[in-house]
Amino acid sequence: MAPRRRPRGSLVDPVPIGYVVERAAKKKLDDIADRAGVSSAVMFEHIIEQLPLTGRGLPMTWPEQELHDGELPIDSA
Repeated sequence: MAPRRRPRGSLVDPVPIGYVVERAAKKKLDDIADRAGVSSAVMFEHIIEQLPLTGRGLPMTWPEQELHDGELPIDSA
């Protein structure tokens, strides 16, 4: 059975995303979408909409980072 897709023309401001990711991550997304019976694009949007964020707007699972003068720390050694 082909994944269910959103109705044609239902997107308000569609843009392609051209990210290169590890094959394993892409496969995991595709497998999850297949189990839900939706396209990987629909599953990606669902994950983004449901992702819990911290007060700084980062995913709750993102590691803590110390900020120095508004910048992320960079090891220059």
